[in-house]
Formats: sequence, structure tokens, C-alpha cells
Amino acid sequence: MAVAKKNQIEVGEAVGIVAAQSIGEPGTQMTMRTFHYAGVAEQVPTGLPRLIELVDARKEPKKPIMDIYLKPEFAKTHEKAKEVAKNIECTTLDKVAYIEEDFEAKTINVTLEPSELEAEGVSAEEVRKKVKGLPGAHAEVKENTIIVKPSTHSLRGMRRLTNRLRGLHIKGVEKITRAIVVRAKDGSHFIRTAGSNLAAIMKNPKVDAEKTYTNDVQEIARVLGIEAARSALVNEIKKVLDMQNLNVDIRHCMLLADAMTAEGEIKSIGRHGLSGEKAGVFARAAFEETVKHLINAATHGEEDRLIGVTENIIVGQTVPVGTGLVKLKMKL
Repeated sequence: MAVAKKNQIEVGEAVGIVAAQSIGEPGTQMTMRTFHYAGVAEQVPTGLPRLIELVDARKEPKKPIMDIYLKPEFAKTHEKAKEVAKNIECTTLDKVAYIEEDFEAKTINVTLEPSELEAEGVSAEEVRKKVKGLPGAHAEVKENTIIVKPSTHSLRGMRRLTNRLRGLHIKGVEKITRAIVVRAKDGSHFIRTAGSNLAAIMKNPKVDAEKTYTNDVQEIARVLGIEAARSALVNEIKKVLDMQNLNVDIRHCMLLADAMTAEGEIKSIGRHGLSGEKAGVFARAAFEETVKHLINAATHGEEDRLIGVTENIIVGQTVPVGTGLVKLKMKL
């Protein structure tokens, strides 16, 4: 308890500025390297690109990755884990068929490849059903070929339908393009995937939903809520810094994550997020798009209460931080 009390921060300490400096200064020393994840043939951004991705609150990361932990009976052997991985990996139509456009007949010919169907463990009947169920097209089956007639006759419409056919989901979990089995330090096995689909994976009875993790923070917010997303943000920011051997106190990362998730959704740090939504007019104007903020404030008749640091620096007053927070009254 005594240690905790000693570590308490002083009232009036500019924690935001300290956190910004503590993350920003080592951030300038980060390398721009990408990291090759074992087995998953994807170049995963680390260092500065990944940090920017996190604080910008991007819709999805450049390379989403999942670590799927299995229930003990499936995690023991490599074979059992591989079987689960095979069922998870997404199979699209272009993996099991050759698709070509016939512009003269205005049709798209889908030729099934038996060897590929067998390798992926998919029946030809399953594929035919999926193609027939595709809206905006009429499908006819002729031996090993499915002839698809688009409802529109424009070439653009045909190309759009071809692209939809190529990415048509046949088997496995959507968005998971590759799944490999990795041996953990304790001898058990887990699955690492390229692509992420947390909601679908957590429904799988063979998967340990409590341990399964994705590097897509926005998806965690959608599936598990804002508190889980906040924890994931802290972990991801700390992981980026640790990977570069930069010792930054975790409390700075926690403050950053708290600020980004305080409103119940993940907001970026920038003109479209936190900096653009500050209470004071001068604080918003000092960051970016100065004229826009000043004109908007003037047209709406906004008032600046001068409660922040930036506003007071602009008007030349004492900053309400540290010793500037103390106000004395004198009795005469």
C-alpha cells in the first residue's frame, strides 16, 4: 500500500503531455520494418506503421491475424489441430474451379476441377448449390461446367458478377485465408491465421473462446465490447513498443487507450477524432484546420472557457497545470 501511495501522481500533473512525450519520443526511433509471422505468409506491420494504424483507429488492420487456442483434447496432437485448421480455412470458388467469361454468349463459365475439390474436401453438389443461390444470376449445370447468365447484359455487370463468383464462399470461415498449426512452448498446439473473423471462430465448439485473440481492435469492440477493446489497445501498443526494445511505462499506454475509448467507441487521435472534438475553440484551431474551426465557432457564437492548456498559452495566461492550478485568496 505504501508503494502504491508513493507511485500516485501529484494533483495538477500534466499526465497527457507526459504520456504523449513518453510514447512519441521513442516512436521516432522505431524502425519501419515489417515482421514475417512464422508460417503465415504475410508481412505483418510492426513498429511505426503498426503504431500509426492503432492510434488512427483504422477500420481494420493491414494484415489481420488471429491466434486460435483449442480445447485441450484438440490441442494435444498436431493432427487434431491440423484437422480443425483445415475446417477453419476459407475455401472460395476460384480455389476449386476455373472461371472464364464468354463475352459473345454473355455468360460466365465455371469449370469445376475434381482434383481441387477432393483436396479441399468439397463436393461438386455443394458448389453447384452455392452458385445457384447467388442473387442476380441464373445458373445452368452442364456436366462439369456451370453456365452462369447474369441478369444484366452490360459488360461492367458481367465483370462485377465474375468478381463475386471468384470470392464466393464455399467452405470454412469467411475472411480466414490461411490457417497453420503452431506448437506452443508448453507442447500444446494452437492455430495462427491470416485474416480475422472473431464472431464465427468463437462459435466453433472445438475452440477455446476465452483465449482466442485477434489483432483487429475494432472487431474486438464489435464482438466483445469497448472494455475488451481498451485492453486489446493497451496490449497492442505495449507489444509494438516492447518488440522494438523501448521501455515505456504501461500506464502511458493505458492513458492513451482510455482517452480513445472513453466515449464508448474507438476514436482516433487526430483531426477526425479526439483533437477535432476538444471542448475549446482555440484548442481545436491550434491543431489542424485552423481557419475552419475559427469560422465555425464565429458563426455559431461559441464561447471558449479557457479551461485547457493550449487556449491559455494562446491568450498569454498562466497554464492551469501544476503550480498554475493553485489559486490563492488573501484576506485583507
